[in-house]
Amino acid sequence: MARIDTNPDAAAATQADLSAEMAALTSAYDPSGEGETQPRLDYAPYRSSLLRHPTKDLHHADPESIELWSPCFGPQDVHALEADLTIQHHGEPIGERMVVTGQVRDGDGRPVRGQLVEVWQANAGGRYIHKRDQHPAPIDPNFTGVGRCLTDDDGWYRFTTVKPGPYPWKNHRNAWRPAHIHFSLFGTEFTQRLITQMYFPGDPLFALDPIYQSILDPRARERLVAAYDHDVTTHEWATGYRWDIVLTGSHRTLLETDTGDDD
Repeated sequence: MARIDTNPDAAAATQADLSAEMAALTSAYDPSGEGETQPRLDYAPYRSSLLRHPTKDLHHADPESIELWSPCFGPQDVHALEADLTIQHHGEPIGERMVVTGQVRDGDGRPVRGQLVEVWQANAGGRYIHKRDQHPAPIDPNFTGVGRCLTDDDGWYRFTTVKPGPYPWKNHRNAWRPAHIHFSLFGTEFTQRLITQMYFPGDPLFALDPIYQSILDPRARERLVAAYDHDVTTHEWATGYRWDIVLTGSHRTLLETDTGDDD
């Protein structure tokens, strides 16, 4: 999560300016070919996108030597209660209690079991517990916004949390990010860590957000949006959402290594 934009001209641009830029790029996009299912790394409406991705060859490390010094995660390291973000303090957090669950699969549809899944998010008011987050939304003393779990034998994860709020960021004047939850997965090795984020259906900020719109293929964008699931919803307790994560293949879930995003 970051709100500080390094582009000094960001504050001068309005949402109308950004919307016009995004509309022009969308209009020029031709989906008749293979289609752009990955985000554009240099997406002008996302002002700092040029600074958010590598411009040189990455440092190559020996995976075997790295694994000698990297942590391992298993049932003895991750407690089941860590998946409930609503019970980490003395009181209940404010906001819409919800359950987010889904299956982690590989490109062939096979479940990925024993996968470490971590989440972090803003509170219901759109505020992170972070010293760089100083916008005037309330801090919830009963919500830190972080949790983790291991996928079960069928590749399923499950979190109980509250729905995060949208928040302002400094890409342009009156810029607001759609509500989202960050996800981290560690693959089969520590060096394979993958980071992405999940959105909520029907968010009116989708059309205004240059990070979300940097994925020009609408079907690829939709893979980042969870679905409301009434079977996951619990009577008089919590609403439910399902979001499956595909790690490889043509239908894989887009990652922050694709977008260069950490907002």
